Amino acid sequence: MAPKVLVVLTSYGFIESAGKPTGWYLPEFAHPYDVLAKKGVEIVTASPKGGVAPLDPGSVEMFKSDASASTFHATQSALWEHTAPISTYLGRTSEFAGLLYPGGHGPMFDLATDADSIALINEFVAAGKPVAAVCHGPAVFVNVELPDGKKLLEGKEATGFSNAEEEAVGMTAHMPFSLEDRIKAAGATYKKAEEPFGPLVLVQDGGKFITGQNPASSVGVGEALAKAIGV
Repeated sequence: MAPKVLVVLTSYGFIESAGKPTGWYLPEFAHPYDVLAKKGVEIVTASPKGGVAPLDPGSVEMFKSDASASTFHATQSALWEHTAPISTYLGRTSEFAGLLYPGGHGPMFDLATDADSIALINEFVAAGKPVAAVCHGPAVFVNVELPDGKKLLEGKEATGFSNAEEEAVGMTAHMPFSLEDRIKAAGATYKKAEEPFGPLVLVQDGGKFITGQNPASSVGVGEALAKAIGV
């Protein structure tokens, strides 16, 4: 039977202070999807609210010349238009080989503090199964506490969209918190690529904890997750 990976997307689709739509970021799902699907992995999707998980239209435009992203956008819409609520997957970790959180600005507003998401991550960690996130996706880890009270990020090397990158895209003032700063505050050693928007993937806990810095890191996150689940 094909291994399954649960991909959790944001339900947050509009940033009021910026007056613009947001959501999840196209290549951060498309690129890992390509890596995993080619290896026979089945992808299942969830979001806090279920139903349509909003895709950031800016990412569609930005990556229209990216073959992987444009093909995924044209052919796989059912994956983000028919998500199940995260709550329906609690207690079902045994069905999945791993867990993946794409980024986009949306997760900063909902998944970072979503109780069901935090519980889901704890279940996968407790089961010894890989958890992965890319770009703003690592926001989902900053508030996760393990049953013993220790923060999930404590003592780990981790990455995510940097302060310099946030500033470069003009979104610092519109974020509920700095992802880089919050990763550090949770006890992790934050690392970033030498140049903004350069790829960086960090693998910790023998493959069980994977973070990628930005869109350019998406393929690498997919490859690290594939290796971690043994495909």
